[in-house]
Amino acid sequence: MNDDQLLRYSRHILVDEIGIEAQQRFLDAHAIIIGAGGLGSPAAMYLAAAGVGEITLVDADSVDLTNLQRQILHVSASVGESKVDSARHTLAALNPGVKVNTVAIRADKDWLNTHVPRASVVLDCTDNFATRHAINAACFAHGIPLVSGAALRFDGQISTFDFRSSESPCYACVFPPDEAFEEVACSTMGVFSPTVGIIGTMQAAEALRVIGGFGTTLQGRLMMLDSLRMEWNTMRIARQADCVVCAGRTTLFAKSNPVI
Repeated sequence: MNDDQLLRYSRHILVDEIGIEAQQRFLDAHAIIIGAGGLGSPAAMYLAAAGVGEITLVDADSVDLTNLQRQILHVSASVGESKVDSARHTLAALNPGVKVNTVAIRADKDWLNTHVPRASVVLDCTDNFATRHAINAACFAHGIPLVSGAALRFDGQISTFDFRSSESPCYACVFPPDEAFEEVACSTMGVFSPTVGIIGTMQAAEALRVIGGFGTTLQGRLMMLDSLRMEWNTMRIARQADCVVCAGRTTLFAKSNPVI
């Protein structure tokens, strides 16, 4: 770390559980954030502010006026611009020391299997089950920790699936891909803007704990928020023996960071 970095990140370094060691892990890390909308906005901003050295943003959409109620990466002048380009400008202004890669596509199986192995952690900030399951399958296949968040109306949820541990369930253990789930979107049901901010910020916190190797993540737990009543509920989740993705796993993946 140079002098500027020591000063910029001094308030992290002063925290005993983080210190220089975990801050250096942030600087050396690569986070892939899939979705540059309501969840991806606060997640990306906090990871950039915290000094995660490389961030790859993946989103095929352009900024729409209706996005601005909650997607804080973007401003009025960004309307019509690619979301990832708009996000790159915001993150560069926030922390020019972070390398930001932008990918203006919808992440599919081939892209994920090519790029996920390079990541320290993947954040699922998307809004559809097909993409969520593709991300989960790729992260499991390559042993990369996954932080998954979702929000709609006043409801939010978040969990971490750390595939460096043989005990971790996967997203498909909780939401099997062969079960029918009603898929609804913010465009039809709406969303309370701070709800996505809360969940996206928590995704950043989970990612930093995964990278830094401190604290306790949400592995094995699904946290659910009712922001209308400001109530949290936590559900314990476990690996499912009949899971179509992770059933039959018997060995640990190689660990680049401590499992926590």
